[in-house]
Amino acid sequence: MRRRATWALVGAAAGVLLLFLTWLLAFHVGIFQRADQSVLAGFTRLKSHPHVGGVAARIADLCDPRPYVFFCAIPIVLALVRRRLPVALAIGAILLGANATTELVKPLLAHVRAASLLGGASPVGPASWPSGHATAAMALALCMVLAVPARLRPLTAVLGGAFAVAVSYSFLTLGWHYPSDVLGGYLVAGIWTMLGVAAVFAFESRGERAGTEDLPARQSVREALGPPAVALAAAVALAGLILLARPHEVVSYARVHEAFIVGAAAIGAIGLTLVTGLMLALRR
Repeated sequence: MRRRATWALVGAAAGVLLLFLTWLLAFHVGIFQRADQSVLAGFTRLKSHPHVGGVAARIADLCDPRPYVFFCAIPIVLALVRRRLPVALAIGAILLGANATTELVKPLLAHVRAASLLGGASPVGPASWPSGHATAAMALALCMVLAVPARLRPLTAVLGGAFAVAVSYSFLTLGWHYPSDVLGGYLVAGIWTMLGVAAVFAFESRGERAGTEDLPARQSVREALGPPAVALAAAVALAGLILLARPHEVVSYARVHEAFIVGAAAIGAIGLTLVTGLMLALRR
């Protein structure tokens, strides 16, 4: 357990480096700034479709403070019901620490984006990086993976990742944040989760009861990756059906909105990778 705690701390340190790199690229490297603007423009154009704006607003509002407080209670209660007090404490620290960090960092790093790179005005305020909604959604998804029994972690990872990505897509469609804000929020949540996991592993290494009675055998990689693989295959199949139904329209749209498609796919892949990676790291 001590070695696993060390690796979790290494993961947190790597997350800090990636967070700095994300900020550097988003604010100081022209090609990435232009990509940020292009992907955001692709998302905001979706509001022109009927009902998209309303649906996006409802999904994004799930991470507003009032409903979010109740959602945060779910993983803590689950951990307590399973008699895993160290995990419950770690979850509380992750949820509080990640969201507080984002709210403290945003005004400190407030900076007007270079909207002139695309010849337009920025729809996003200067204090937007990292995204509070993305931090909240991903922190909740990761904490749910921590809270549930091992046999439920693969499915929980898929559902949690889908939730975080759906919230992120929604507020990007509404023009609240840039894609780089989403990545920053995901990384803040990931860093705090690794710190929490390291604390739990360190506690376990001291020989204290860690609530591992529900893990009689090590979960195989095939079992762990089954639900994420099914979700990925379903997404690819859906995209294939759309392509077969309207090949010319899809190809034309992809050529015009190439940056948007790549950016949206990257956000989805990163969100799913974070929760899946945590689920794999927790295998006994």
